[in-house]
Amino acid sequence: MVAAPYPFASRYFDRDGIRLHYLDEGQGEPVVMLHGNPTWSYYYRNLVGALRDRFRCIVPDHIGFGLSDKPQPPRYDYTLKSRVGDLTAFLDHLGVRDHVNLVLHDWGGIIGMAWAARHVAAVKRLVLMNTAAFHLPKAKRLPLRLWLGRNTRLGAWLIRSLNLFTRHAANVCVKRRPLPAEVREWYLRPYDSWEDRVGVLKFVQAIPLKPGDPGYDIVSEVEGALPAFARTPTLICWGIKDFVFDRHFLEEFERRMPHAEVHRFPDCGHYVLEDAAGEVIPLIDRFLQTR
Repeated sequence: MVAAPYPFASRYFDRDGIRLHYLDEGQGEPVVMLHGNPTWSYYYRNLVGALRDRFRCIVPDHIGFGLSDKPQPPRYDYTLKSRVGDLTAFLDHLGVRDHVNLVLHDWGGIIGMAWAARHVAAVKRLVLMNTAAFHLPKAKRLPLRLWLGRNTRLGAWLIRSLNLFTRHAANVCVKRRPLPAEVREWYLRPYDSWEDRVGVLKFVQAIPLKPGDPGYDIVSEVEGALPAFARTPTLICWGIKDFVFDRHFLEEFERRMPHAEVHRFPDCGHYVLEDAAGEVIPLIDRFLQTR
């Protein structure tokens, strides 16, 4: 058991000798919540607390994140292909095969939707928050901060030596008000050494931008599968002030998934569940119960 403000029982799934940490709270239809970079299952703590009396909340930490193991390459390759394989093996292990509700944020979007594209009939509802399920929109350029981390030795050094990516995210990914000191500390806690920041860097380096990049084919697969979800109830909650997943990504989702229920939060950033928890959590709760 991890101490409050993360009052959940820690569980572990053995993935080829690497421990994947996860939460499995409550009973009912499964709600699988997938985080991105550099967050971890802590990002969903308040949503789990709100839903676990009626739903089975399943929240893994990707390998290299949160309370999961953080193996150094080549022990684990940190590719999108491996991430999708991890999720598939994990859900198979738990016996989660139908009536699956997916709650997706950041990298969790492409990972979760890659699983969904191969299990369309198993997906009951989708909740999307500041994420992607397609290639970089034509009108959007990769932000310089990400380009540096993805392509330069200096960027990699800043991420692993100074924990700059995680620290910067804790500052710029909320817009309404700064994160409380305790909350900020919990976001930083899993990444307190060079070794522990390997996943943060590898996610940045794994961004697929052109054919031939590892994972580009998986993004193409997901993009091509989106029409299969035309009748899947979908809720989109979006922080408009996200410097990465901005209005260009939201507009692309609206074009590709016109049936979705969309809620914009003009004064919120990437961590929309932090900025607007009091609004987003009731929306998700209502959506899961009524759609």
